[in-house]
Parts: sequence; structure tokens; C-alpha cells
Amino acid sequence: MADVCTQGVDTGFVTLGYVKVAVLGVVQGITELLPISSTAHMRVVPALLGWQDPGSAFSAAMQLAALAAVMSYFWNDVRQLISSSLYAVTNRQFDNQYFRLSVGIVLATIPIVIAGWALAGVLNTCNSPLRSLSVIGWACIVMAILLALAELCARHQRTIGNASLTDAITVGIAQAGALIPGVSRSGSTLTAALALGFKRDEAARFSFVVGLPAIALAGFKELWELHKAQLDAHGWSVLAVGLVIASVSAFIAIWGLMRVLERFSAWPFVVYRGVLGVILLIGVATDWLS
Repeated sequence: MADVCTQGVDTGFVTLGYVKVAVLGVVQGITELLPISSTAHMRVVPALLGWQDPGSAFSAAMQLAALAAVMSYFWNDVRQLISSSLYAVTNRQFDNQYFRLSVGIVLATIPIVIAGWALAGVLNTCNSPLRSLSVIGWACIVMAILLALAELCARHQRTIGNASLTDAITVGIAQAGALIPGVSRSGSTLTAALALGFKRDEAARFSFVVGLPAIALAGFKELWELHKAQLDAHGWSVLAVGLVIASVSAFIAIWGLMRVLERFSAWPFVVYRGVLGVILLIGVATDWLS
């Protein structure tokens, strides 16, 4: 179907209405925080159902649902990080581990901010070539391979308590790769954290906490872009429905991810990503998906 643009911003989600956006909100919420790429599913699910592509603006704005879910689920971690960092600054205890981690999170956000600014003209524009199913398919396969290698080679010994500035920056660089649809922010950061030797559940916690500023910036930036594009009241109400549904779904997704990583491994996600990527490429090659 044709893309829907509002002053250059992809706003296909508005034409879908409340029910379809609620369905996509569930899909977005679940896949946003699992290492399986929400963007891939936001392209595949509407294509399979014959719906309008909700557009990149919808996916970006849904970052706020992920933000709400992560803040809620990891609230104790976030609260301790903030309070301990403020205490460290007040008392000039700059060797405090929480203060160092806070600095690391700030530094980790820089790569994705720079990359997002550099690619802004391509990422969220209408008819963006990066949202093609073939690009997403290849990204899924490549990340499946990298996540598999991380699982095979990782030591699974470290915890977030001994994370260093270098660890945070490394995860931050990996996070920038998530700007390519199909890579997945959760997938790229989890892969990097596993490769650094973190335990599986600690790798997930680390990747989520490090990603909080980037998630917030992406979501609020897209709201501002929609505001500048003069999205009407109906459009805002449709988006609000998606955000609420996605927030609940994302919280459930985090809970599920942590249970899987605590008891099993990341291999289910490796297999899923690989199969999804192959299906996408076959679908494009045979014109089954367009």
C-alpha cells in the first residue's frame, strides 16, 4: 500500500484506526524489548494482514511505551542509580560505581545520537529505503549470527555491579546499529553485553539501563516531529491508544525475556531471528511479501 505522509513524516498509523493500532500496539510492545526487532514485525504483520504500513513515526513514538515499561520493571535499579549518583556528586565521591555507570550511560548515548542525526534524512522519511523488507531480512539474519556467536563465546560471569565505562561505551556503540531496521536495539545491546562476559539476565538489565536515555530521546523526538507536522487530534488519539497498549505489552515482554534468560539462554531468539530473516527474503524474492 502507498505510504501516508504528513509534511514529510510517515504517518500511516493514522489511517489504521483504533482497533488495528491496538493490535499493532501489542505486537510493538512485545517485540520492542525482545531481541527480535520490532521494526521487522511492524512491517511484516501489516503486510501479512493487508494493512497500511504504520510508518516509521509510529515505531519511533512507541519508544515511549518501552521507556515506561523499562522504568517500571527496573525501577529499583533506576532509583538506586539516580540517588547514588546524586549523592556521589554532592560528596565528590567520583569513584562511586553508580556515578561511573551514570557517566558511562551518558557516553553510551552519544553514538546513537550522532548516528541518528546523520541519518535523520533517511530513517523516518516516507518511502525510506531502510524500511524495505529485504534490508530487514538481511539485518535479522546477520544479528542472529552475531547473537549466536555471543552465546557460544561468552563467559556469562559478570554482573552489572562491575560494569566499566568501556563496557557502557561498547554497548552504546552497538546500540547505534539499531537505527538500521531489523537489527533491534535490544538485540544489538544484549549481544554486545553477552560478548563482554555478562550473565544473561545481567546482560539484559545492563542493556536496558544503558538504553534508557536513547529510548527517551527517540520517543520524545518523534512526538516533536509529529507536533511540527501538525498531526490532528484524531491522529494523536490513535497514537495514544497504541502507546497504552504497547506499554502493558512491553512490561510483559520484559518479564518473559528475563525468565527465559535466567533459566535458559538466548538461543530461542537466535533461531527465531534467523527463520524470520529467511522467510522475509523468500517472501520478497517470490513476491509473496511486498
